[in-house]
Amino acid sequence: MKIKLLATVTALAISAVACQSKPKETMETSKQKPTEPTTKVVKSEAEWKAQLSPEQFRVARQAGTERPNGDVYKQFKKQGKGTYYCVGCNAELFSSNEKFDSRCGWPSFYDPSKAKNVVTKKDFSGGMVRTEVLCAKCDAHLGHVFTGEGFNTPTDKRYCINGIVLKFVPDASDKKETQK
Repeated sequence: MKIKLLATVTALAISAVACQSKPKETMETSKQKPTEPTTKVVKSEAEWKAQLSPEQFRVARQAGTERPNGDVYKQFKKQGKGTYYCVGCNAELFSSNEKFDSRCGWPSFYDPSKAKNVVTKKDFSGGMVRTEVLCAKCDAHLGHVFTGEGFNTPTDKRYCINGIVLKFVPDASDKKETQK
């Protein structure tokens, strides 16, 4: 009887811990192009928290950085042709046409697909000077852009972007993504 009770309590404890473990974060994917904003998107912190996952909120609204070489990066590397939108406001940001593998552990692009939706500013955090990349429509932190690294791309830029703040819409003609 005691062994059965101990086994049941142990099983319940393991189940409780498993339920509380952090959910696997992946890049959102949609089969349909979202409606893009036509004006600036302004929301309260509470509204952003209600819309975004905790990890998306940490990265997009608090200028966080996702873990390199994580599940989102692995997902990004497998994606075929398509377009990447802001997870906060649906603004078009990048496309697979500008995507390249920089082997840095984060999604990389050499240029935005819709330049008016991407802005940059100097970032002095972490004891260094970098160029932060933001969504022009909702001010979501996307990542950083680096220049002069010698990549064989048309711009010699690397937009190092947190995949968790992107929403991917595969091209309808790309069988690699549509058959998943």
